[in-house]
Amino acid sequence: MYTLEPHGRGIAADLLNLEMARARQRVNRAKLALESAEEMLDDDCGVAVNLTLCGRIRAEQRRVIEARERLTKIDPRH
Repeated sequence: MYTLEPHGRGIAADLLNLEMARARQRVNRAKLALESAEEMLDDDCGVAVNLTLCGRIRAEQRRVIEARERLTKIDPRH
């Protein structure tokens, strides 16, 4: 049967690939934000700034975990 999609791929496959790419991008962005916050913590900025950064690091750690969970739901191999 002839379809307009290249190589017999359907729209569903394209949407899955797009969603996986977006999930991988969320993971990478969350990791970068976490690394940035951890690097800032290494600087000597004072107690108040360090406490704020610790809260930010915990939030970024949660974002990484949530992004990985979303990616795993889409593609269990990750």
